[in-house]
Amino acid sequence: MKRVILAAVLSLLILPRVEAQTVIADKVVAVVGNSAILYSDVIDYSNQIVAQRRERGYTSDRDPKSEALESLLLQKLLYNQALIDSIEINTTAVQENIDSRVDDMIAEMGSIAALEQEIGKPVYELKSDMVRMTTESEYAKMMQATIMNGVTITPGEVERYYHSLRADMLPIIPEQYVYAQITKFPTSITQVKQRTRERLLEMRERILNGTRFDMLARMYSMDPGSALQGGEMDYMPLAQLEKPFAEALAALQPDQISGVVETVYGFHIIQLIDKKGDKYKCRHILLRPTFTTYELADDMATLDSLRTEIVEQRITFEEAAVKHSDDKYSKQNGGLVTNHELLEVYGANDTSYSRTAFYKDELGRDYTYMRSLKPGDISEPFQSEDMRGNTLTKIIKLIEIIPAHSASLANDYLQIEQSALQFKQQEEFEEWLNKKISMMYIYIDPSIDTSDFENKNWIK
Repeated sequence: MKRVILAAVLSLLILPRVEAQTVIADKVVAVVGNSAILYSDVIDYSNQIVAQRRERGYTSDRDPKSEALESLLLQKLLYNQALIDSIEINTTAVQENIDSRVDDMIAEMGSIAALEQEIGKPVYELKSDMVRMTTESEYAKMMQATIMNGVTITPGEVERYYHSLRADMLPIIPEQYVYAQITKFPTSITQVKQRTRERLLEMRERILNGTRFDMLARMYSMDPGSALQGGEMDYMPLAQLEKPFAEALAALQPDQISGVVETVYGFHIIQLIDKKGDKYKCRHILLRPTFTTYELADDMATLDSLRTEIVEQRITFEEAAVKHSDDKYSKQNGGLVTNHELLEVYGANDTSYSRTAFYKDELGRDYTYMRSLKPGDISEPFQSEDMRGNTLTKIIKLIEIIPAHSASLANDYLQIEQSALQFKQQEEFEEWLNKKISMMYIYIDPSIDTSDFENKNWIK
């Protein structure tokens, strides 16, 4: 199967910076749809590919200029198709990201003049070039995601894929852990929630008195997905938002700011930016309740006493979970941890994706306390967070360690299904790509060497 190189395209602007090259006469070497590719684009990108290979200790027989041109052809095609299909991206976030990156470059060089001398062009031209390339990359990424997300797979296809693999081609399933937990949310939650509300009300007052909402969001918001964008979120329908958040947003006029809104993620203030049809664009500041060590001490003591009772066999772990745990996802199963909370967070309602075994890198902070346990052991109490970032205290019981092994349909269906889906997505993307290549206007300068292209359909 041919290797699709979009990943390299999308990393174009984050590869290591290379030293300035000798100035060469520029010309158009390729055209895709309405987009031209300059010789300087190919040289710049090929230099970055070489630098990345050197940094990673990776060698390739493939000509970097050929790889660069093919990557840029793919990006241009996806970009043009995204425009045809009216794909939307967050252009404001792109501009703000570029502004921030250029500011960092200026700070690193010491002044605007020093940066301009280094790059050989005015800063405004640098920003323009970066915005153009990043915008095209974002459109390309969204276009490919649209194609990939439309691919589905049936159980029959999964089975046929599995039986088509040689034994040495089977996916290797890393070590997995099965465990149970008893969790307690802080008893001081009422007072701490009020403290959080008051902090947000103070911020709201500052904004009404002239402080910029986006500045406070960057400084204080606890939402990692939007804080760096000044709290700004993409256009989305209300149905995709938490109900309290959606109701507050729907009641706002542009530029208005909501009161404090509580959701499962914490507390928010929201500002409506724009509305297009049933889609809303807004920014928000999220704060979660934060606790002092003193405020968490009661829960540590409670779980420490409960652990002693379990170890002394006055109550089983399973009975203690049903009676004392605050975790609604596991308490009725004797504390057995599943991925149900994760599925709920991402709106996945298909129970076929339910599982109780987790990889080490999925366990987060829990693994720190689990790695020294043997099956049947119970940890000391420790502080942790749920999937939404809420603080809690827990003890865990390690039930089973599943060693690394070759995947089997009986025990690892979900992993094989994911591998089969990726294979099918790759095949269908390549089929889609070749069809678009045949339909879209593509010109490549005959003087350019294309003999090292992976996809020969580019050459017409």
